[in-house]
Amino acid sequence: MVIPMDDMSARLGVDIGGTFTDVVLEISGVSYSTKVLTTYLAPEDAIIDGMFQVCSKAGITPSHINQIIHGTTLATNALIERRGAKTALITTEGFRDVIEMRTESRFEQYDLNLSLPEPLLPRQMRYTVPGRIDANGNELLPLDRKEIEKVVRKVAIAEYESVAIGLIHSYANNSHEKLVQEVVNDLMPKAMVSLSSEVSPQMREYERFNTVVANAYIKPLMKSYLDRLKGKMKEAGADCNIFLMHSGGGIISIESAANFPVRLVESGPAGGAVFAANIAEKYGLDKVLSFDMGGTTAKICLIKNYTPRTSRVFEVARTYRFKKGSGMPISIPVIDMVEIGAGGGSLAHVDEMKQIRVGPESAGSEPGPACYNKGGNKPAVTDADLVLGKLDPENFAGGSIKLNTSSSKEVLQNVIGNSLEMDTVTSAFGLVEVVDENMANAARVHAVENGEDLSQYTMIAFGGAAPLHAGRLCEKLGVDRLLVPQGAGVGSAIGFLRAPFSFEANRSVYMSLASFHEQKIKDIFSELQLEATKFVRDCDPKSEILSDFKVYMRYSGQGWEIPIVLTKDQALMPDVDTFESRFIEDYIKLFGRAVEGMDIEITVWSVNASTPHEEVSSLSENTQTKKTPSHSKRKLFDHETEDFKIVDVVLRNSMSVGSTVDGPAIITEDETTIIVPANRKAICQSDGSIEMRLKVIQE
Repeated sequence: MVIPMDDMSARLGVDIGGTFTDVVLEISGVSYSTKVLTTYLAPEDAIIDGMFQVCSKAGITPSHINQIIHGTTLATNALIERRGAKTALITTEGFRDVIEMRTESRFEQYDLNLSLPEPLLPRQMRYTVPGRIDANGNELLPLDRKEIEKVVRKVAIAEYESVAIGLIHSYANNSHEKLVQEVVNDLMPKAMVSLSSEVSPQMREYERFNTVVANAYIKPLMKSYLDRLKGKMKEAGADCNIFLMHSGGGIISIESAANFPVRLVESGPAGGAVFAANIAEKYGLDKVLSFDMGGTTAKICLIKNYTPRTSRVFEVARTYRFKKGSGMPISIPVIDMVEIGAGGGSLAHVDEMKQIRVGPESAGSEPGPACYNKGGNKPAVTDADLVLGKLDPENFAGGSIKLNTSSSKEVLQNVIGNSLEMDTVTSAFGLVEVVDENMANAARVHAVENGEDLSQYTMIAFGGAAPLHAGRLCEKLGVDRLLVPQGAGVGSAIGFLRAPFSFEANRSVYMSLASFHEQKIKDIFSELQLEATKFVRDCDPKSEILSDFKVYMRYSGQGWEIPIVLTKDQALMPDVDTFESRFIEDYIKLFGRAVEGMDIEITVWSVNASTPHEEVSSLSENTQTKKTPSHSKRKLFDHETEDFKIVDVVLRNSMSVGSTVDGPAIITEDETTIIVPANRKAICQSDGSIEMRLKVIQE
């Protein structure tokens, strides 16, 4: 039966993860969702499969879908796995080796055998041209077109698919980069071109060059994928606008995504942070710890005043135990989160010190954990969860995947048990404790780095694996309150449907407060506002567009800056005293004290244009409670007694407002499972979210 759609709006949210592809269809506030295994060779196939499943549940056809919002890990995976296009870098003479020399920072100071990550492009794929611009944008040495042609001909002979152009100080004056682009377009008309002054117009050449190289490296792959996706969706009947989630937490057009694919690198996790921020606003929670655990990674983000923390530089493909500085820096606007290899598919092994290690390697969806029966021969987190009774082997992913407990026991014993002389259950418990402690430690470090006390925070858990581990994580972090929202298993895909259209434009222009120039500041912000607004207007020609203003400031002589948020009046009617007071206020919050007698500098200016976010109705906390009858019983391993207990299994869709479940217990649904620890009680709130608190606080 097909639902009449005359007065309805149907939107599809799609998140391609390392293991599952999540698909959510929302029709006038009613959601239908599914999880399907990611199809690596043709990711669009999983999307189409999931789309038909949710359309069938809703009783509509794909032709009724008005809009598709998509986020993907494809860009990230291409960088991590080094399977991008054949790419050349054209840079300024003397700067050929910048992306290999990196910075002077040693991310592991006392490791005498420290091995730095290889650059994305080897030396023979990096070319130089003469000409020089200084830090103020003045031309020191002209750039001769004939000299450029000599270099580009070499690049053309080598048949590169994509060309990255990154010249020194092009953020201040991009005329030389534009000239090189003209020559490349003339002599290599089929090659794709990326300019650092467009991809990342910011100072610090290592980060900027690395970002433009990454953009060029994945551009052909992402353009091909997006073209295929658009064509196949049209063939399937979904002939509508497709938009992409970007790493900064907003939505851009498919054309912008194809030109700047590096902005998609953290698009999936960004959707999760938006989802958590939306829930936080409903509940009036001004301090939230977002915990997103999927099949491949776990993501942790701090959300204050309903807004995720943002940054302008982050790293992908960290190679040294996920240590900061060991990966590829990408200089783009991004939601600031810590991401570690701790997902349901993360693989465990025993190291030379006889310690259990988990991740960053993941079984993904092919072959997947051993219990998937697809050839996996190493224990994954999902295998341990299954052996400990957290998962029902007959009803995993709504019954679409049958899990083999015997295979999980076998690999746990072979890899961990035999090495450490322990039984299978203890091996599983050890694996889970290690992965939970890894996530807890990552959250602690992230909080300390940002000057936050997690005991004041509420955790919001989502992603297929997060509700399995969130209760234990709260215990380790001293977090009292936990919320598992409706649709938690497909949280990032729902977040895509909550995100505004947005684009952040930024630019490096050095200015000290001692040489504060009001008109120059007005001009910078006005130009950035115009640039950012244009990208948003291309997506949404009718909605109101709001602008947020930010500057990055530091004391003179410092090596890095802190972000300072300005109001519209403070940005467009600048006053030196206001800039100084705002900086000192935020500096004291972060570091505890100001530095007297030092000049203050501004290095980066930023404007984020966005459509207004959707109105959120606030919820009042439910106080009327009633015990929920159990659906069945199951053995669950209790970490306190280190033994199995027979516990209640409750169906989430049988819980109404005020329904309670005492731990230890299991709450199940098609897309995830919630484990309620022995010291906690769960209660169903008015929006369907499951809230967990310590029993002693509730009773």
